Formats: sequence, structure tokens, C-alpha cells
Amino acid sequence: MQDMMRAVEITEPGGPEVLQQCQRPVPVPGYGEILIEIAYAGVNRPDALQRAGAYLPPPGASDLPGLEAAGHIAALGPGVADWAVGDAVCALLPGGGYAEYAVCPAAHALPIPAGMDLKSAACLPETAFTVWSNVVMRGGLQAGERFLVHGGSSGIGTTAIQVAKALGARVFATAGSDEKCAACTGLGAVAINYRNADFVEVLRGEGGADLILDMVGGSYISRNIKALADDGRMVFIAFLEGPKAEINFAQVMMRRLTLTGSTLRPQSDGAKAAIALELKKNLWPLIATGKVQPVHDSEFALADAAAAHIRMETSAHIGKIVLKVR
Repeated sequence: MQDMMRAVEITEPGGPEVLQQCQRPVPVPGYGEILIEIAYAGVNRPDALQRAGAYLPPPGASDLPGLEAAGHIAALGPGVADWAVGDAVCALLPGGGYAEYAVCPAAHALPIPAGMDLKSAACLPETAFTVWSNVVMRGGLQAGERFLVHGGSSGIGTTAIQVAKALGARVFATAGSDEKCAACTGLGAVAINYRNADFVEVLRGEGGADLILDMVGGSYISRNIKALADDGRMVFIAFLEGPKAEINFAQVMMRRLTLTGSTLRPQSDGAKAAIALELKKNLWPLIATGKVQPVHDSEFALADAAAAHIRMETSAHIGKIVLKVR
């Protein structure tokens, strides 16, 4: 196997232009880790935050961006017994996905769902781990409940719509254009164009949301509280408008609301391994039957990672953006 690999690094905090090709040593898997020869890598908003200097890698992780990838196992670290060299996998990475090779804990890798290609599989880990852990494990979504996801046309949003629909929930989604709303409707959601409709009024007219998945924050926080049904739950996973807001906590108490949230990357290896087991048991069968599928937006070469970030930051995309590495 080669000693050096192509990669894209962050030369300094800044805009997409700071993403530059480089040569790096091929990483060596440690105890309990696997080395993946990457075919495709997913592009996600945390990558852009890291590029801007606002989302540092956890201790010991690669400084290269990239939190998910699909490819084949090139080497096994000591103590790995459940995988073999050559196995096709997709994996949640601690970093390093914008490269020809990356290492990750073996417990954070999953088999490629039956009938799925590597490009589609590279779209799964970040969104699947995030959606399942927050909508199902943390949010406790049940069949028959009303579920609202903001940013319904994003990678997270399109996955959340399909998962909630498959679990028997009634799904609502906000988006900012007729095209994006049509995409949400096609996946099974009641789409709300936030530019000409108030999601609070829509949800209150339906009895309120039992669960809201929010990645906007800011002004949406107090509006989400108004949109919740009594005993409703709200789960935060990002704050595109910012993490601060003034809210009336009396409403939280009187209506018995639950406000919670999580971010994936800082969680322990054990916590991520537990999520992976949940995905393999519960979500992978839904993918195998076609009830949940990645929604593709666009593909860029590894060398064009900056263009992929520009595409993502315009918010014009519908679904996932990937980098073709090989």
C-alpha cells in the first residue's frame, strides 16, 4: 500500500478558498481502528464550521475535514475481529474524510446496505447517526405523532422526513422555496414555505407538534415553543441563526415541554458505537426495503472541495453533496 495520499487540508481559518490539495502520510490504524480506502466522502455543514475555525476536531482526530465516507477496508488495527480487509463499509469519522484514506473506530463503521452503491452509502453516516439519535433515541418519536423538521430539504431534513414517515408519524417540514417544498412533499411531508407561511400557525392549527427537530435556533426558538403541543419535545442539533434567544420558561413549565439537544462529534466512542448498533438493527432494514434512501444533490471531485463548500453555503442544494475521491 502507498505511503502518501492525496488530501484536502484547511490552510488557515477562512472561506472555501482555504481548502487546498496536499500530500499527507497514509494514517495507520490504532487499536480497535480500521483504515478505509475512501471512494466517496460526504460534505456537511460541520466541515464548513471547522474550515472557518469554529468547530475544532476532538483530541487525537485528524485535522483534515470530513466526517463520513464510504469505501473498502485497507487495513485492520490490533483488536479488530468483526471486519476483514476488502470489506465495503460506510463510516462515521472523527475527521479526515477529505482524503484517499482515513482511520476510524471499527465500531463506527457499518456495512453497505444491500443494493446500494458507495456514492449513496457515503451520504448515510452523518445524517443517519444524527437523525436516529436525536429523533428516535433522544426525541422518542412515536407512530401517530406530529413531527416538524426545519431545513427539510437538507441532508438531515430529507433523512428525518423519511425516518419519521417510516415510523408512522405525520411529518411537517419547512423550506425556503417552491422547489425545496416540492422535494419535501415528494418524501411524504406537509411542506411549509417559510417565506410566505407561518409554521407556528400551521402546526397550532393541527394541534401542535409533538416533536420538533431544529437546526436553526435564534428567532426560531421561541416560535418553536409556540408551535409545540402540550407535553411536546424540542431537540436542537445546530444553530444557524445563533444559540441565544429570550424565551418564556413559564410556558415550558405550564405546558410540560421538554427542551434538549446534542451534537455528534464530541460524544464518546462508546456512545457513537451504541448509535451504530441501533442503526444496524433498526434503520438499515428500512434502507434495505427502500423506505429510507439518501437524496443526492451534487458530486464534486476531491480537488474541487472548495466548490462543494460554496454550493453548500449558498443553501441552494437539496439533499447531500459528495466528494468523489476515487
